[in-house]
This record gives sequence, C-alpha cells and structure tokens, in this order.
Amino acid sequence: MNNGLHKKIALIPVFAGIFFAADDQTVIVTILPQIMSDLQINVIDLDKAMWTVTGYLLGYVSVMPIMGRVSDIYGRKVIYIAAMSVFILGSIGTGLTNSMTFLEGYSYHDSSLVSHTATNIIEATTSINWVIGTRIFQALGGGALIPISIAIITDLYSGRERIVPLGLTGASAEAGAVIGPLSGGIITQYFSWQSVFWLNVPIGLFVIIGVVFLIPNLKRTNYKMDYVGSFLIVTAICLITLGCSQSGNNTLYLMIFIATGLLLFFVYYLISTKIDKLILPIEMFKNIYFLAANILHLLYGAALIIALITIPLMVNTVLGGTSLEGGLILMRMTIAIPIGAIVGAWASKHYDFRIPGLSGLIFCFVGLLFMSGWNDSIADPIMSLQLLIAGFGFGLLIAPITAAAINNSMLEYRGAAAGIISSSRFLGMTFGIAAISAWGSRRFQDLLLGVDSTVKEIGGIENATGIFESQLLEAGITLFHNFFFIGALLCLVGVLPCLLLVKSIEKTNLIGKSTTIHID
Repeated sequence: MNNGLHKKIALIPVFAGIFFAADDQTVIVTILPQIMSDLQINVIDLDKAMWTVTGYLLGYVSVMPIMGRVSDIYGRKVIYIAAMSVFILGSIGTGLTNSMTFLEGYSYHDSSLVSHTATNIIEATTSINWVIGTRIFQALGGGALIPISIAIITDLYSGRERIVPLGLTGASAEAGAVIGPLSGGIITQYFSWQSVFWLNVPIGLFVIIGVVFLIPNLKRTNYKMDYVGSFLIVTAICLITLGCSQSGNNTLYLMIFIATGLLLFFVYYLISTKIDKLILPIEMFKNIYFLAANILHLLYGAALIIALITIPLMVNTVLGGTSLEGGLILMRMTIAIPIGAIVGAWASKHYDFRIPGLSGLIFCFVGLLFMSGWNDSIADPIMSLQLLIAGFGFGLLIAPITAAAINNSMLEYRGAAAGIISSSRFLGMTFGIAAISAWGSRRFQDLLLGVDSTVKEIGGIENATGIFESQLLEAGITLFHNFFFIGALLCLVGVLPCLLLVKSIEKTNLIGKSTTIHID
C-alpha cells in the first residue's frame, strides 16, 4: 500500500470518532422528552433536565484548549485512544441509567404518583444527576477528539495537502451534528433512549482499533506537563461557561462565575511571564494571523448558534409547526454545511484563504439578512433557498479558518493551536447562547409592554383578544427578526479578521526552532 493511500485510510477512524462525538452533542435534543418521561422529571424542572445539554457542552469546551497540547507531550495516538475510552465509558454510564422502579404498579393518573413522595423525588433527582454527570464525563472524551484529530492531520500532511483533510474534519463534525437529532428520534422510536448511548460502544471500539493499527507512533516533545496551567485554563472556561448558562436567570451568579473565570485567565497570564513551556504558550496569541483566525471563529460560532436556535424556535411558534417540522426545516441549513466545508477545503487548497473566507461570510450574511425578513407567510421554495445559502456559507468558512490558525503557529505548538482554534468556535457558541437569552428576554418584555398598552385602549374582551393575539404574533416576529439580523451583523464584522487569513510555509532552522513565512 502506497503512503498516500495509507494516510487516507488512516483518517477513516479519526473522522468516525469526530462524527459520533458531534452526534452525541445534538442527539440529546430529540431524546430529552423520553428521558424526562422515564425519570419522571416535571416540566417545572426543565432547567435541571437541560443540563444534559449544557453539561455536555461544558465538558466538550473545557478540555479543547489543552488536549491538543497534551497530545504534543504524550503523543497523538495514546491521547486519542485515552479520549475515546473516556467517551465510551461515559456512554456506558449514561446507558446504564434505568427507568425509575417506583413507577411500576402506578398509572399515570395515580394520585400517589402525582403527589410525589419524598422518596420518589430523591430517586428522580439522583437519576437525572447521574445522567448529567455521565454526560459531562462522556463530553470530556468527545471534546478532546477534535483538537487531537486536527493535530494528527497536521502530522500526516504538510502545507496545502492538509487543507482538504482539515475541511473534511469540519464536515465530519457538522454531519454528526446534523444526523444527531434524526438518529436519536429514529432509535428512540423503536428502542429505548439508552440504546443511543450503547451504540457508541462498538463504534468507539472500532475507532480505537483503527487508530491503533493505522496511526503511526510519532515523536513526542520533551516538555513536561503543565498541570497548574491546565487546571487554570479548564477551570476558567468552566466558570465562564457556567456564567453564560445563568444568563437571564441569576445575574449575581453570572457575574461571580465570569469574573472568577477572567481572574483565573489573568493569573495564568501572570504565571506565563515567569514560567516557560506552559500548556498554552502566550506567544501564540502575539501572532496577529493566528489571533485573527480565532476571533473569526468566535464570531462564526456566535452567528451559527443564533441561527441554530432561532430557526426551530420560529417554526414552533410563529409558523405553528411541530418540533419535528422545526428540526426538518433546520436540517435544510445544516445539511448544506458539510457540502460547503468540502468546497471550502478545495478552494483553500488552490486559492488564497481569503477567497473562500470572504465568500462564506457573504453567503452567511445574505442568508441571515433574508431570514431576518421572515414572517408567518414564509414558505418554500424561498425558505429552503435562504437556508441553503446560509448553511453553505457556514461550511465554506471551516477550512480556511482552521488551516490559517494551524499554518500560522510554530511546529512544536501545532497541537496547542489545534486545541485553541477548536475551542474558540464553541466559546463563540456559548457567548451567542448567553446573548440571545439575556438580550432576547429583555427585548421581548419591552415588546410585550407595547402590546399591553394597546390592549388597554381597546374596549371589550372579545375585541381585545383578537388584537392581543395579533400584537403578540407581531412581537414574536420582531424578536426573531432581531436575532437573525444580529447574526448577519456578526458575519459582517467577521470581514475584518477574515482579511488577515493568510497562508504560510513552514521553515525549520538548524537549531530546531520553527518559523513561518507568510504568503499573501
């Protein structure tokens, strides 16, 4: 087998691992109602159940910045296998969750069930906490896979050769996120929701076997592991993510968590001025091209999550569709992302990074701008066309952003660069969720004040009811218009850092130091 073919085959288990880690990030959306039903979680406790989603995101994001660097130190293969093992163990833990035994012998309308004894409440709380805990543990392994995979690709391929595999990495992650809700719904329809997680076990073992036999043992760096720095980085990201999750609920906790997280980042910076070889070298952020790629990825993540949340929410409310219809309409956008990722990878290989980068931003801007004009009469084919335009644009951006960040980092820090560029997108998504939760809540309240004042001026309950419903619908449409427009503005702002997406050629001097020569 020639070397080129071997490298392509070696990427199959790597891409499979990324696909299923991303799949489990979104699969929870469609199986959450069944989890709540089996564990007898009431609607009033929805905030706790939502931690099955937030908790996965927390674990997923927190390890991304450091795991690429950890693979620099201990080796890609060893750390990838360890990460996949953690993902499998977490999946087994979640799959072992049993339906509550106290439900046996009770009907849904049984007064003893409705009353919820203290024992029942404790059992239900214990079960959902178990699911949340195992989901977080599972995410620690899943989140580590993406930066390590990017680092593996940078080891196997050099220069322009790595651009297409990097694009396929993004396409695999996006495809997993697209398939997640659909696969969860299908599996839960015919089997138990636990089967979704048990399915990860044979797939994970297949991935591990493939990595063992196909990925070469590459030379590790001689640096020691920076445990203090790792703790500071992971804890800071967890606190900021927790703070964002409190947006619109508890301002005090939000301020405490985010302020403490920022303080830990500042402590990390102070340590970096005195100690060499930290887990995330500060020198990397002094490279304006590397920094620009990460800023663009933050904006990308924020705009993407705004679209992902707003589309099904608008379908379920303003358009009067079901949850399934909302998911199917959203899929018209997400299914175009992997296609755009492949096209963007090809374009990045043959042309300047700024060509697919700026093209992607234009597609996203136009798509979201058109979507900001949606109303209750929007229909196909216009709806699908606008969704496909936005999705294709988001896909185009994946390869040039990732390749620009990796190529503009020193050879010895490639793993760290992969971790940072991977996490910047998910941090952008976290900030995007926080923004639309906090600002959107206040904005909707302001719109409702206008509805209330209008209704008060109208005499008669019958007349007031029709006006109220019409004004409420209009308020919802206005809010969603604002969301889409903000997403479009983020894409417009992204033009500035996108202008700094440049290619580079790696050069290594005689003493082993790595430098970069930028080619515009």
